[in-house]
Amino acid sequence: MDSTAHAEVGGFEIVSAAVILPTYCEAENIENLIREIQELKLDISIAIIDDSSPDGTAEIVKKLQDEYDDIHLFIRPEKLGLGTAIAEGFRSVLLLKNQPDYIVTMDADYSHSPKDIPRLLGTAKRGHDLVIGSRYRKDGKVIGSHLMRRLLSRLANLIASATVGMKIHDCTSGFRCYSRNYVENVLHELHSQTYEIQIETLKQARQHKFYVKEIPITFVNRKRGKSKLTVAEARAFLSFIIKSLLGRLAQRSNSGCKK
Repeated sequence: MDSTAHAEVGGFEIVSAAVILPTYCEAENIENLIREIQELKLDISIAIIDDSSPDGTAEIVKKLQDEYDDIHLFIRPEKLGLGTAIAEGFRSVLLLKNQPDYIVTMDADYSHSPKDIPRLLGTAKRGHDLVIGSRYRKDGKVIGSHLMRRLLSRLANLIASATVGMKIHDCTSGFRCYSRNYVENVLHELHSQTYEIQIETLKQARQHKFYVKEIPITFVNRKRGKSKLTVAEARAFLSFIIKSLLGRLAQRSNSGCKK
């Protein structure tokens, strides 16, 4: 992958990128997803971070490596959490011989459409360090989700937005594009184990004064396979954002007491 190679997508000049796909039991989806990303005809490499899926996800990826030379597979010994998978994906991508200019993270279950990748990259190319594919920005949509789940998601995002101190509509979205500059600067400060990685990366963006942008996407709730969000992970995520919010409020209170 030549970092000087360019392509035109949607009227914007697109440079090299890597797509990180954390996987656990995605045998039903992974081949078609990889092929659809390849069909975009962009300068993209794909990094699969697989947590030793018992359904043979890694074996499918290995076969595809014989067909494509830009697929990188990293197998971990067990299910270790989304946060650590994304951080490991970042580290792995930065070790590639030809490092990409942008790094995209997305779900491997078709909740996120590969067709939106060029839009994320096009927005990032205009000077944004973190671009979020947003369900809740104007023109964003959610398909196939129950009302109660949507209400809980909205509530979690309101709390998360207050936690990070940024007006972001969809803080918990995992469909994102990061500049390499962002990743190189914050990677050593990422310590999340599970889904709180989405909030931690926003907090780091605010702290380092990186430019953040949301673009609308259509999110299809777990189109294929079964959800892997456990009760323990959901509890850990809610605990993280509530503690972070309380910490931020305490910090503001202490700042207000100073003369």
